[in-house]
Amino acid sequence: MTEPTAQSAATTTRRPSALTAVLLAVIAVGLLVAGGGLAVALGIGRTDTPAADSVDAGFSRDMSRHHLQAVEMANLALTNSSDEEVRRLAFDISATQTNQAGRMQGWLALWGLPATSGEVMGWMDDGAMTGHDMGGMGGMHGVDPAAAADGAVMPGMATETELAELRSLTGQPFDVLFLQLMTRHHQGGLEMAEYGEEHATQPAVATLARSIAQSQTAETTTMEQMLRARGGSPLPAP
Repeated sequence: MTEPTAQSAATTTRRPSALTAVLLAVIAVGLLVAGGGLAVALGIGRTDTPAADSVDAGFSRDMSRHHLQAVEMANLALTNSSDEEVRRLAFDISATQTNQAGRMQGWLALWGLPATSGEVMGWMDDGAMTGHDMGGMGGMHGVDPAAAADGAVMPGMATETELAELRSLTGQPFDVLFLQLMTRHHQGGLEMAEYGEEHATQPAVATLARSIAQSQTAETTTMEQMLRARGGSPLPAP
């Protein structure tokens, strides 16, 4: 199966719910058809199948959802930005996080577990974060209840209001807001990645979590520099 290109994905970014549904379907099916054997070769499936409430499953569900919003924002940059440095960064984020989300959704399918859950971050049960329903009305570390009710159900995620503003902009105003939102998005996912690296029982999951933590830390530094060079400043960290 041919993976979705950045350009084709960009055409759907004005319909967030449709983007999420399409990407989830494409990457999950693609992983089953083309990547299932690879996943087994890397060790997935050789150990006990993770439970639905395990760190491995919870990380895979929540980080893939977190990634999909980053992909949505990155694909917007491919059409709304004229800054080549911003566009290159956005392309790298879109390609990398689409691939990673595909792996995580593929693992869930191989384990026979649902791709979504009614609770986010309940798998981080040592006090780092508390469970939070998808309706966004419960408390959770790093998420204001009002922001959660507006779609930001995990730390660092943009609200629907912020996404609507981002879609409406072009040029430098777009670049500044994009870098602000993506920097905060990366910061918000870091604690989840570090927790996954430390507590996952599947080696492939722990390895991916470590890779995400390392790469997004480096990209955060780069984006903060790019933001200041364009006259902006970072948003408060989640």
